[in-house]
Amino acid sequence: MRSFTAVSVKPLSSGGGNGASGVQRKGSLFVVSAPSGTGKTTLVKTLIPRVPGLEMSRSYTSRPPRPGERDGVEYHFISRDRFESMRDVGAFLEWADVFGCLYGTSAIDTRRHLDAGRDLVLVIDVQGASQIRRLDGGAVGIFVLPPSPAVLEARLRQRSRDHLTEEELRRRLAMARREVERLADYDYVVVNDAIDDCVEQLRCIVLAERASMRVAGPAGKAIVRAIRDAG
Repeated sequence: MRSFTAVSVKPLSSGGGNGASGVQRKGSLFVVSAPSGTGKTTLVKTLIPRVPGLEMSRSYTSRPPRPGERDGVEYHFISRDRFESMRDVGAFLEWADVFGCLYGTSAIDTRRHLDAGRDLVLVIDVQGASQIRRLDGGAVGIFVLPPSPAVLEARLRQRSRDHLTEEELRRRLAMARREVERLADYDYVVVNDAIDDCVEQLRCIVLAERASMRVAGPAGKAIVRAIRDAG
């Protein structure tokens, strides 16, 4: 069995890439959550090609692949026993039990991306997002809402018609009602009414965060010092 090393708990993100000053910064961590059926994964997959230096984290899961899903593309599909072994040795930055299936984000993979200066998006539920906030106060939280309850139900029925029973669908709708109550825990909220408009809002959020004092401040201060010294 492959072994995994637990990662110490410390802030994960503080900015992305090298600025004009040459100051090395870590990548920023973006957390995108939404009720099941809102389209958060599709949004982030559409966003990634539009923002250079932004990558999407791929979670590990114990659930079997759905039709069309590929290991290492949508998720890393592993057995429940292996997932639990990884969890028990601290291999996951966050993990959650979602409708009886386990999902988790690799701590080592996340730190590797951020240390290389690449911004990373985690597409995770509110359970996992809560764990991330406790670990890293610098993570940027984005909550995606459907435009209405009727649209949410229609999207969920469309997406899940081949693998969910009516009872399972009702459970997911009930969970969605609980999840939206966590909206205030996030930094930004976007409504997925038209996908292109929503993706553009997400792109603007990423660019705004890259220009924030939290991220760009150290490089900016280095430039200020250089200007001061040159005088």
